[in-house]
Formats: sequence, structure tokens, C-alpha cells
Amino acid sequence: MLATGTWVCGELLPELEGQQGWKLCLHHRDFEPGKPIVENITDAIYNSRKTICVISQHYLQSEWCSREIQMASYRLFDEHRDVLIMVFLEDIPAKQLSPYYQIRSLVNKRSYLIWPQAVQHTGVFWQKIQQALKREENPAEHRCLLTGYQRVIQ
Repeated sequence: MLATGTWVCGELLPELEGQQGWKLCLHHRDFEPGKPIVENITDAIYNSRKTICVISQHYLQSEWCSREIQMASYRLFDEHRDVLIMVFLEDIPAKQLSPYYQIRSLVNKRSYLIWPQAVQHTGVFWQKIQQALKREENPAEHRCLLTGYQRVIQ
């Protein structure tokens, strides 16, 4: 099992900030010390163009990650804009998502990316992330991000 932080710092950060030129908001780097965590989360989500949720077993166990996806989902439905990108860092069976209503609901309605399936096609994976980051559309018109797979920031 790949640690989420390791993947974010080793794969996501170099690709999105280094190669594609996006500016990410990372809690360890960009959250204001002393400010309530919920406020930092809310400010980060609402001051960003998109929110990328990197979902793993560890993510599912985290109270703060649960709040992040709740807030990002609220923004998605409140603004009726495509502001959420879900990336599964590992294969998580649907039955394991049952206790996580918010994520399960999003998985049933929205496209997402799965890193383990993309390892053989990383160029396509990063291209699809870039497309999702650039896209400005109504969630009702959302199309698959990664054809051929299950389903497929500031």
C-alpha cells in the first residue's frame, strides 16, 4: 500500500507544479498555523479552482479527510460547477465504501481516476488530470475522464 503523502509529494506535486505549472495547496505547506483546521480546509477549498481528493484506505480513516470531501462536495453541489476531482490511490472495493456515504454517492454519480490502473499509462493519467483541472462545466454534463478504465487547485 502506497502512503498518500508519499504519492502526493513524489508523484502529484512534481507533475502538477513542476511539469504542468499548477499551484497546489498542501496542508503541511500552505495551511496557516494557529488557525482552526476546519477554517484552513474551508478557505483552501473555496479559494481554489478545483479540489483533488486522493482517496486511500488511510484517507477513509481520517476525520479531517472526511471533512474535506464533505466541504468539497458541498461546494460542488452549491455552485453547480465541476470543482472536484477524485483520484483513488488504491483499489477500494465498493463494499468498503458503504460506511462513507459521501464518497459512495460521488463514486456512483461522477467520474474518477484510479492510480493503480494508470501506472501502465501515466502519460494518459496526467493528461486526464490536466483536462479535469482546466475544465469549466456543469457537473450534470460531466463525461468520463479516462476511457477504457472502470470509470473513469488553485
